[in-house]
Amino acid sequence: MSESYSQENSYQERMIDKSEAGTSAHHATAPVITPIILPDAEDKPFSHGLFDKDPGTTAARKGWLKISILGVLVLFVMIWGILPIYWAALGRSYNNIHNLSGYVVDFDGGEIGQAVRQAFRDTTGPQQMSWLILDAAQFPGGPDEVAQALLDHRCWAAVTVNPQASTNLNASINTADASYNATQAVTAYLTSGRNENIYRADITPQVTSILTIVSHTFALFSSQRLASRSDISTLLQIAPQLVIQPLAFTIHDIRPFNVPVAAAVDYVGLIYLLILAFVLTNQLLAARVESGFEKRLRLRPLILLRLLWPVTLYFFVSLMYSLLSLAFGVPFSRNFGHAGFLIYWMMSWCSMSALGLAIESMITLLTIKFIPIFLILWIISNVSVAFYPIEVLPAVFRYGFAMPFYNVSSTVRTIIFDTKNEIGLNFGIQFSWILISCITLPIFQWLVRRRQIKALEASQRAAREKA
Repeated sequence: MSESYSQENSYQERMIDKSEAGTSAHHATAPVITPIILPDAEDKPFSHGLFDKDPGTTAARKGWLKISILGVLVLFVMIWGILPIYWAALGRSYNNIHNLSGYVVDFDGGEIGQAVRQAFRDTTGPQQMSWLILDAAQFPGGPDEVAQALLDHRCWAAVTVNPQASTNLNASINTADASYNATQAVTAYLTSGRNENIYRADITPQVTSILTIVSHTFALFSSQRLASRSDISTLLQIAPQLVIQPLAFTIHDIRPFNVPVAAAVDYVGLIYLLILAFVLTNQLLAARVESGFEKRLRLRPLILLRLLWPVTLYFFVSLMYSLLSLAFGVPFSRNFGHAGFLIYWMMSWCSMSALGLAIESMITLLTIKFIPIFLILWIISNVSVAFYPIEVLPAVFRYGFAMPFYNVSSTVRTIIFDTKNEIGLNFGIQFSWILISCITLPIFQWLVRRRQIKALEASQRAAREKA
């Protein structure tokens, strides 16, 4: 190809020389043949190997390698700088179980109450709940008032030694009452709907373990005491439970996590809500750029477009998202009737706006190239405080009380499981995030617009100078 190309040029040069010579000799006008420059085969697109050494391929290969390595280094930074947030939230929680308090209230005042109080008093350690032995006088309403303290989130579990527990046991022993029900002596109150993960992993096993040990220990003590009685054989024949198991307990989960599909709306589904907001943000960016609409708008209308249009779309997207949960049987009407679904929809709308506008704001500075870094940080920082109670996480995770995920989860649990109502506060947190984005997005867009104007002016100036 190179040889034929040289021959073609030589031929054209000879033709030009002849033409010029003929023009001088005959003083006549003749057409001039312009040299044709054929493209070098080495510069053709789609025609190179991976390790070709021509200048173009070499430069492209170096650029590709540089960008690839930079991408891996960014991933390394994300792995060690962002992912540890989630690992720390799960991996350190067991060392902070002592931050969860439990109430032990003795309404009995007898030997059963003494045994239960002592058992919980001896249970200590960083991986054990902190049990508070409280005077029954603080709860004049009896065990029901203790249960209400649990519903008010003043503690995470409550154990009551019920009134007359020891008296009823001794009376049953004296009369050999076969109808004696040992499980009525002690009641443990739980609310797993508040956070099913911590109850399943720690609280319920600890309460059950301690009370089981108390039951066995008290049975040994009671059987030794009854061994000297002359009617022990009668007791064993008529009411053996009075000797074998005089003390038992009842676990009463007053707000049980009995809707498995609720996990799709109080934890896992929140990730999908954020991803939907991210996808919509990318689509809106592409719509503005590819249509050229963004370059035609002044700064003020552009900012209004970027704030109001996404929120409008979130309204309908959050409705579809909420209807999906309703279609799969999430019982939103348990606590607030039909208004429960409306509250959930509005919370989904507000949280999607809080999550999505933050991405809308950050993508202005980071661009589509680096926004995934913020997305990972945004997901991890939210998810880490929604799986376990913040009380059992390291102190740095106290920020979670102000995160969108945590507050959505709190609202969902109130709607479905009738936990403590903090819906007003939950909405307030979402509005705060929306307000932050309403402040930061205009600032970021103003900075970017200034940079765009300067680049445009420089381009125009260069074009004038070239002309």
